[in-house]
Amino acid sequence: MRYCDLCVIGSGPGGQKAAIQAAKLGKDVVVIEKMEFVGGVAINTGTIPSKALREAVLAITSAQVRAVGVSESFTGSPDKLQRLMSATQRVIRAEIDVVRSHFATNDIHVIQGVGSFVDDKTVQVDGVRGIERIHAEKFLVAVGTSPARPASVPFDRTTVITSDEILHLPTLPRSMIIVGGGVIGTEYASMLTPLGVKVTLIEGRPRLLDFVDAEIIEALQYNMRQSGVVLRMGEKVVTIKRIEAPAGSRAESGSLIEAVLESGKTLRAECLMYCIGRQGATDLLSLASAGLKADERGRLKVNEFYQTEVPHIYACGDVIGFPALASTSMEQGRLAACHMFSEPREAVQDLLPYGIYAIPEISMVGWTEERLTQEGIPYESGIAQYREIARGQLLDDEIGMLKLLIHQDSHAVLGVHVIGTGATELVHIGQAVMAFKGTAEYFVNAVFNYPTLAECYKVAAYNALNKLKNV
Repeated sequence: MRYCDLCVIGSGPGGQKAAIQAAKLGKDVVVIEKMEFVGGVAINTGTIPSKALREAVLAITSAQVRAVGVSESFTGSPDKLQRLMSATQRVIRAEIDVVRSHFATNDIHVIQGVGSFVDDKTVQVDGVRGIERIHAEKFLVAVGTSPARPASVPFDRTTVITSDEILHLPTLPRSMIIVGGGVIGTEYASMLTPLGVKVTLIEGRPRLLDFVDAEIIEALQYNMRQSGVVLRMGEKVVTIKRIEAPAGSRAESGSLIEAVLESGKTLRAECLMYCIGRQGATDLLSLASAGLKADERGRLKVNEFYQTEVPHIYACGDVIGFPALASTSMEQGRLAACHMFSEPREAVQDLLPYGIYAIPEISMVGWTEERLTQEGIPYESGIAQYREIARGQLLDDEIGMLKLLIHQDSHAVLGVHVIGTGATELVHIGQAVMAFKGTAEYFVNAVFNYPTLAECYKVAAYNALNKLKNV
């Protein structure tokens, strides 16, 4: 039996930061990770791999912002696909090494294996070195999520897949159906198209990413269609099955995947990726032994301190649901560790940035126009197009745009929405100004380096204020 102050189950972003914070407070920490390498889903199958693939796609295809005019197809070629995968694996290995280094520096012991509760103070680890039991005063469940796999979908890991398997395909298919226009589906659709994959994206809602500003999404959908993505909006898949490829088909496997839609349409492709929903990875934890119970999606309920119904067992990250971002998971883990060991802390701010790493990328913070309208808050919007900014011209970004939302009376900044090169970096300027209750006048009076995309804030602020003055 091993004894420790804190046992963390899962080494993803939330688990990492909790373990390191507790170690900095002088606590003895053990981390359990069921995967071969530390880092959890974020490093091994999710956030980092998909973003590394995106950067490789941009570099190899020179797509920059728009996925058009690509002269080289990567479909059906193991050699060309290997160029992408090698770049992706390099980044993954580097991130794994960073996490390992942080754990070692802070004397955090890592055990590889599947952890399950024996009781509310004991976890049993079935690992590569046999079975080991850990007794801890505090526990943090940070196991993340896995893609939903409905029984009605014939997954086979090669032609009917989830986002976990796409990086392990032997070759890129010539055509792919992506079911689900959420963040994952949208990102992969925009990444695969410049590689020569004919992508059809099916989404049951009228538009993609309905939590994002409508004008930004209009620009994204237009750009995706221009790049070759076929968008089937307001459609739902009824059945998915494998069929024999018709005579003359170029399908190398001799078969195709057929998706029948509720509207009666029939779509066929060499591969189908199912991207609807994720489940909390709690099924192997034996939660009942610790007095815990997950909901129907495998998620744990926590209070404002990230405590479950068993006070000394905490949870953070995707396994507790919204907002399910790597960035927020890190902060949740840190704050959970602070609370469990009585370290002064501040709550996570409501002002959370969102980043969608599509091509082009999107980021937002604060209110959307739709929500401001629903709440009856008087506002004005200011727009800055990248094409009117010198840096935008240098980047040859014709579709980039920054939208600034300000209060009509106080001119307080209420929201920032960006699409285009560097959107996920650029949004943090607006986030900082909003955190300090800044107004549009700050941007008007600020001096920005020239040429930079940051100038968009000054242009957008002028645009909003001039509208209010009827200039």
